[in-house]
Amino acid sequence: MSVMAEQNIRTFDRLGPVTGQVASSCPAASVGDAIAAVDRAAAAFATWSALGPTARRAALTRAADALEARADAFVAAMMDEIGATEGWARFNLMLAANMVREAAALTTQIGGEVIPSDKPGCIAMTVREPVGVLLGIAPWNAPIILGVRAIAVPLACGNTVVLKASEQCPLTHSLIAEAFADAGLPDGAVSLVTNAPEDAPDIVGALIDHPRVRRINFTGSTAVGRIIAQRAARHLKPVLLELGGKAPLIVLEDADLDEAVKAAAFGAFMNQGQICMSTERIIVVDAVADAFVDKFAAKVATLAVGDPRDGTAPLGAVVDRKTVDHVRSLVADAVAAGAVQVAGGVADGVLMPAHVVDHVTPAMRLFRDESFGPVVGIVRAADEEAAIALANDSDYGLSAAVFTRDTARGLRVARRISSGICHVNGPTVHDEAQMPFGGVKASGHGRFGGKAGIDAFTELRWITIETQPGHYPI
Repeated sequence: MSVMAEQNIRTFDRLGPVTGQVASSCPAASVGDAIAAVDRAAAAFATWSALGPTARRAALTRAADALEARADAFVAAMMDEIGATEGWARFNLMLAANMVREAAALTTQIGGEVIPSDKPGCIAMTVREPVGVLLGIAPWNAPIILGVRAIAVPLACGNTVVLKASEQCPLTHSLIAEAFADAGLPDGAVSLVTNAPEDAPDIVGALIDHPRVRRINFTGSTAVGRIIAQRAARHLKPVLLELGGKAPLIVLEDADLDEAVKAAAFGAFMNQGQICMSTERIIVVDAVADAFVDKFAAKVATLAVGDPRDGTAPLGAVVDRKTVDHVRSLVADAVAAGAVQVAGGVADGVLMPAHVVDHVTPAMRLFRDESFGPVVGIVRAADEEAAIALANDSDYGLSAAVFTRDTARGLRVARRISSGICHVNGPTVHDEAQMPFGGVKASGHGRFGGKAGIDAFTELRWITIETQPGHYPI
């Protein structure tokens, strides 16, 4: 298996957000290097796709073990490159290894069916076949989970993959490629591309344009996702997009407030709110709003922020100063328009406290703009109908949640929320390897995970066999 830049002498440095020092130094791909990575993946396709499901399953199982064997290296890389806490890094590794093992289990489930034909003597069937070379573009915020997700099910389906690493965590993504190399996959089955930030547009464009790249999966911002989709559309290449979110968590008047508070705090501030599923809007009906806000503010007051290298605080660093400035601007805009800040504080560099803003309205940027940082807005709703309308008043639709002691009511509300994912009495942040993961509206389209991933990463073909002489009108 090839790492992109064996012959490339250019490198770029990733500076750690906490220390400002060099966190990693990785190869800076040229457009030629990116093209070569696709060529290697294309050369590996014949060998990898010809393997039987048991052989692919065994290789993927070895890859999961190889990922786990690098646990300490992953923790160190995520701390240095993105300011992650050790807990977040180890959760990333746990779920990523599960994703690879789930992908391994899927190799014998890539099936077709026999379909009754109206034509006498015609046996009609469908089969699913690998597509070829897939391009996976992974982000920095959950780097092991999302890097692995970009390649595991595609490999299980018999494809080969070019993984375009994030410029903010190239070492973390390089460790993924090393693990798959150790698992004994054919050389080139996973080809890694790391690049300097200023080269990203040209590198990504060249990868999308390469004729041997047949499909693309991208996880990241909605703005960049649109650019990638437009570029791919020139070549009629399908794109699976998992983009931004503005997840609502609805608290109805019959909710268990203590459970809602725990889930909301976890959903809003896990990984400093830098998760696509992060709870960004807490929509509480008026009847319990004051009680909820009191309990929630008390909970958030216990969420200290600290240097992730010390391992003494639940909140670590945000990825850069831009995030701090963005969160500050959202809070300032809301407060200027009449909202009330009930939790927060001054950031120490990229160590930013959890922020809570009450009385947020749809006219405020905090209601509409993805924050991707440690801030959540509380929106008060008159009743259930108003809460549902507020939840759906967003361009995004990835994850959502609703809290009520009446589970049937919760299911009815969940069915009316426009999102790819909705949890009743659970947090908006929830992922499992076997679940179909993805959103609607500006949160993207297509689904990662489980059997839904098979649909995304195979070609469905119709094949017939004629068993009787043909009869034709001409």
